[in-house]
Amino acid sequence: MPVPMILVIATRNPGKTSEIREMLKDFPITIKNLNDFGPIPEVVEDGATFDENAYKKSSFTARVLGYPALADDSGLCVDALNGAPGVLSARYAGENAADKENNDKLLGELNGISARKAAFECVISLAVPNGAALTYDGRCEGIIADKPAGNNGFGYDPIFYYPPLGKTFAQMTREEKNKASHRGKALAEMRKEFDKVLKWLKLHLPEEMKFSCREPIQC
Repeated sequence: MPVPMILVIATRNPGKTSEIREMLKDFPITIKNLNDFGPIPEVVEDGATFDENAYKKSSFTARVLGYPALADDSGLCVDALNGAPGVLSARYAGENAADKENNDKLLGELNGISARKAAFECVISLAVPNGAALTYDGRCEGIIADKPAGNNGFGYDPIFYYPPLGKTFAQMTREEKNKASHRGKALAEMRKEFDKVLKWLKLHLPEEMKFSCREPIQC
């Protein structure tokens, strides 16, 4: 029986890891995240786009650890704030800001503003140690709520209201969120062709890391 391939999620966030593990649970891979390894340098997320930051994280992690690595860069883009917080979403209230601090800052900036359209955007990069990568993206449109609601999820989930379900992301079940969210949509695109992705990964891995495969590999 072939040994399951190791795929590293380039994050220490347990919520994000759990979402991705759920989406890919039916495939012969073992999913780990950065908490499963010793200390490695932090990637400076100084890209101007989600695409740039996602690739920086996935390619760096793959190169340092020697395993295929999946990273996403995602954020909340608010129309009334000219797309902010955007790529700065995770540190909108400052470096190492907690979710509540970021949410409070955003709500404060929208105080008194009735136009509250926003969208979550996500880019997923799946890289191998030699630098080759696949890219997927997803988007989910919604409205910034007046106040937080719900106890699930993480990040801006408590204040992102999704009209089709009449709930914030933090009020959704994991299944509901995986179907609706930006990350869920990007992962769903990858999941649809993951059999081909596995062949691509095996084709691009170093020889010593390729696991047994009894059929020709095609990309």
